Amino acid sequence: MKISFKSQSDAQIQAFIVDENGDLPAAAAALDEESGGLLSEALAAERFSGKLAQQAIVVMPKSVEARRVVLIGGGKPGKRDTKAYERIGAELFKSQSMSGFKSLALTVEDADGAASAAAGAKLAAYRFDTYFTKLKADQKPSVKTFTVVTEDEKAAKAAFKPMDADTDGTYLARDLMNEPPNVLYPESFAARVKELEAEGLEVEILGEEEMTELGMGGLLGVGQGSVRESKLAIMKWMGGKTGDAPVCLVGKGVCFDTGGISLKPGPSMEDMKGDMGGAAAVTGTLLALAKRKAKANVIGLIGLVENMPDGNAIRPGDILTSMSGQTIEVQNTDAEGRLVLCDVLWYAQETFKPQAVVDLATLTGAIVISLGHDNAGLFSNSDEIAEGLTAAGLTSGETVWRLPMGDSYDSLLKSKFADMRNIGGRAAGSITAAQFLKRFIKEGTNWAHLDIAGVAWKEGAKAAADPSWPSGFGPRLLSQWIADKYEG
Repeated sequence: MKISFKSQSDAQIQAFIVDENGDLPAAAAALDEESGGLLSEALAAERFSGKLAQQAIVVMPKSVEARRVVLIGGGKPGKRDTKAYERIGAELFKSQSMSGFKSLALTVEDADGAASAAAGAKLAAYRFDTYFTKLKADQKPSVKTFTVVTEDEKAAKAAFKPMDADTDGTYLARDLMNEPPNVLYPESFAARVKELEAEGLEVEILGEEEMTELGMGGLLGVGQGSVRESKLAIMKWMGGKTGDAPVCLVGKGVCFDTGGISLKPGPSMEDMKGDMGGAAAVTGTLLALAKRKAKANVIGLIGLVENMPDGNAIRPGDILTSMSGQTIEVQNTDAEGRLVLCDVLWYAQETFKPQAVVDLATLTGAIVISLGHDNAGLFSNSDEIAEGLTAAGLTSGETVWRLPMGDSYDSLLKSKFADMRNIGGRAAGSITAAQFLKRFIKEGTNWAHLDIAGVAWKEGAKAAADPSWPSGFGPRLLSQWIADKYEG
């Protein structure tokens, strides 16, 4: 879909924002007059109050160039922030995308609001229909152009530019998660990452031979039951000052998770193609940073494996030696993500000496029980990072909620045979997972862990801006955080 900003539009569908309990906006007055007062009549309908995203659709007479007008509620004008405009754009596109008309325009006076509405429409326009072979024309969106009519086109375009880059990152994260596991596996995921060199990223791929030399026994242990070779993909965007220590973003990339020998139940196992949501988020973020030419040094690292129940797979009771030298007793092979992350986190610190590290992972089902599907779980050893991510979440709409950590939880990870075990029992499952990861964070390294198991995907009712199975959570949050913290 093509998005543009203009001072006027002849789109077939014209949309106007109406304040809650407000009057018809001045921009719609001419169309109201041409239609013989149809818009005023619709506005007067008892059930249209202008509450946020409420819609009244008016079919225009043949004498009017516009074929349809949509009055869309703007809520209370004093409370209409950029997220409200984003919702307006998303809800409008969702309701009109299959209308049969090709062009849609929304009038927004405020430049920032215009940009946010466009971003909402773009997010709502996402589709993944790669593997459908028999879609008919009426099963596909008809709207091809979305125009935001605004007085200050230049300011709106400037405001939309970083949003456009961030939503490109969201699209990529969604695409990666939507791919079936026979198409997206460690090697092919790494190849997709390699393609991002065309966007200006530096990319390096490590295979099992290199990771064996590095001593990555945790990551390699998870992948040893798969016929697919495990990979470590490293993406660099060095847009900041030369010599400035980078920020490292680390993603869990379990391209398919059967649970291994600790096999998962059959129902919904197909969703485990999304267990690489953290890696998808990091990859999407690096694309967003490159597209908007971020003035920051950021390195993304993703550990790519499959967790399969092969005769060579790790067993409950096995002891793995991580890259850090710490030993781990595997008591449940389905607690595999932390085994991948621990080695990638250590490698990131050893190799790049980062000023901050943030990891993302669909790590625990316990976080869904704790927070549902509205917030990612945030764990951190740094109040500054935690506060920064929380603020960036509120701005971007990808929200997080901080949970506690503490030495008292470490007793749950004690092993009789190794430095630690990889599970802590049913109690505080998300916290003990974070405590496990913290053991691989060096003294003095500022770090945060985001458990995104509840927000990476969900079934059932969803927001208009989140139309696909995966949400693509992560790129907008992290790009905003980097912009706030490292780009001034």
